[in-house]
Amino acid sequence: MVKPVPAVGAQVAVPPLNLVANFADVREEILSELAEVAASGQYVLGPKVLAFERALAEYCGTRHAVGVSSGTDALLVALMALGIGPGDEVVVPAFTFFATAGVVARLGARPVFCDIDSRTYSIDVADMAARLTPRTEAIIPVHLYGQLADMPALLDIARQRNIPVIEDAAQAIGATAADGTRAGAVGTCGALSFYPTKNLGALGDAGAVLTNDDQLAELLVKLRIHGSGHTYHHERVGGNFRIDPIQAAVLTVKLKRLERWTEERRSRAARYGQLLTAAGLVPEHVELPQELTGRHVYHQYVLRVRRRDELAAYLRERRIGCGVYYPLPLHLQTCFADLGYKAGDLPQSEAAAAAVLALPIYPELTEQQQSAVAEAIADFYR
Repeated sequence: MVKPVPAVGAQVAVPPLNLVANFADVREEILSELAEVAASGQYVLGPKVLAFERALAEYCGTRHAVGVSSGTDALLVALMALGIGPGDEVVVPAFTFFATAGVVARLGARPVFCDIDSRTYSIDVADMAARLTPRTEAIIPVHLYGQLADMPALLDIARQRNIPVIEDAAQAIGATAADGTRAGAVGTCGALSFYPTKNLGALGDAGAVLTNDDQLAELLVKLRIHGSGHTYHHERVGGNFRIDPIQAAVLTVKLKRLERWTEERRSRAARYGQLLTAAGLVPEHVELPQELTGRHVYHQYVLRVRRRDELAAYLRERRIGCGVYYPLPLHLQTCFADLGYKAGDLPQSEAAAAAVLALPIYPELTEQQQSAVAEAIADFYR
């Protein structure tokens, strides 16, 4: 039975994200930093980038952080540094953002899709292990929605086979394992995205690669400048993967606030759970996200719901933002048809794609807005 939620008015607008309010929190400091960069004449790399990389490495608990042009390029350059290319296989989960597999295909390697854990939406370690072959040259677990994959179990298998692990931590900066280790700090390297909608977002595209390997870090620095590191002697073919100093300056300002913003996200996630449970929606109509592997940073607050598409349309009619991340698993995407996968091959990924719905979650989300979201969901199922 769905119980009433205290009325707050059906017309309370709840945008899916509020980047304007987020900018207001840091406006003066960011504008000062932008003016400083503009006046410096140092518009490519330089001291702002170095300062951000040091601060980021310290925050994430790694020896190195190498700033790059996007989260996608972070994955791409990490694979390039590991020498991945034609004839190689890279195991990736089928339920994730396209870039995780797209970068593998771009290098001429073969993405091998595996299923996910139905509770965390991250890689199913047993299914991953079953798909390893002598051609497997890397594994990319994804810390989807802001919670770490089961890294201890995955790393045990990878180390036994001497297979590098690239953590796709694009959605999980600040997330921790049970022992407090942060996302991106336990694999061979970790990829971060600073796309504006991320928990730590730039004013455009940016990303970073984390690693504790000194030699790998040195190679990454070279690869982001065409494999030369500005020496004009090219040991490898790289690309133009530099992070802009403007973005580095912005991110340095925001990084100082990230822990507060993370706890504000977590408090709003907890309140959603209370509201939806009190409304009698759990578990008959709604399955709440589970925290199983440490600190969840809630890049997305994702429910499993009955009649997902109808509910999403109903919420949007009431000016409540929501999203489906992701509606079609990668193994069923047209561009990967030649790999030979078919519907039914990865049942947990396919089930998640049919049922997940992300609610608005961000530090600026108000209690009134959250109540409006819960009221609308309750009204739909009455």
